[in-house]
Amino acid sequence: MYFILCIAGPVLARAEPPRIPVLDAGAVPFLNAEGREDYARFLLQATPRAFALSPDGAWGWAAALPDAAATAARALELCGSWGGSGCKIYAKDLAVIWPGRESPGPSPPPTWPVAAGPGWSLVPDGRFLWQGSGTARGAYVWAHGRAAGGQDSRGSQPQPHVRVFNNVGYDVLRFDRDPAADETDIAAGWLRGALRSLREQGYARIVVGGQSRGAWNALQALDTPGLVDGVVAIAPAAHGATGSPAWAWALDDLREVVTAARSPAARVAIVNFAQDEFDPDPDGRAALFRRLHAPQVGALFFLDRPAEVTGHGGGAESRFTLRYGACLLDFVEGRGTGCGEAAPARHETEAVLAATASGG
Repeated sequence: MYFILCIAGPVLARAEPPRIPVLDAGAVPFLNAEGREDYARFLLQATPRAFALSPDGAWGWAAALPDAAATAARALELCGSWGGSGCKIYAKDLAVIWPGRESPGPSPPPTWPVAAGPGWSLVPDGRFLWQGSGTARGAYVWAHGRAAGGQDSRGSQPQPHVRVFNNVGYDVLRFDRDPAADETDIAAGWLRGALRSLREQGYARIVVGGQSRGAWNALQALDTPGLVDGVVAIAPAAHGATGSPAWAWALDDLREVVTAARSPAARVAIVNFAQDEFDPDPDGRAALFRRLHAPQVGALFFLDRPAEVTGHGGGAESRFTLRYGACLLDFVEGRGTGCGEAAPARHETEAVLAATASGG
């Protein structure tokens, strides 16, 4: 189900990827058209990641295994299993390492927070390509969820759809919070401060996305005009899983968040999944999300329980990124009304598991 409300506003031209060698599928030697398509899927994977290649045109890739060595070994194994002879690693994480074509990629981001306060920090994520505020197309701030058991989620890797934004020039920063102090409204205040700091640092365009409680905080930031240009809220939630007593007032709190929105320039994408154990009332929440309209926000794309993926963590699945990542970028940048017309990627099944690759 899709609900789309669009109001005229600034539109960015179709994004062109930065001139970074690892992003150039056309420069990879020996690959046929199918291989180049698969290399493009590889570029959406989490790190550690490795793409192996042989001079006879076979390839294989792997991603998100426990360490870099295991990831490279799996990529080489897959390349060989497709008949490759003399397979070597072409790309590793953000760099090209093929002999004679070595390119380390852009300079890494700073390793310290660009903004911080007691209980929170805004940290450039070194697992993503970095441009800097004077060069980047914009900034994508990712807000992690709050683990039900109180585990520390700081440093967790943003979801794969964030790679779509990064690969066209958005710097990626994590909004990390100390679980001991990470209360919903307090964290919303921290996030507003973090977003203001990015404006002061010169980022012309700011997108804030998040999963679960991070997505809820992203929606709360809409109460302050000018903080964000786009929001990508994946499975927003703030009241615990099935059986939580907080479910009794969850819809009332969501109604307050929706009513408080005052960001007429922001383009807002919200994703709800079926079978979400953190969703107390799927139909009631959907009705409230649909109330976000002008002049509260500039445009709304509400993806309500898509068939492709289910569960609270559906946004972390590769099939979600393959199906919706590019059109989320287009929507946020004003080039489209949503993802209703997007077609599933070719050979989607080959990329569903992070450690699986196809070969030629």
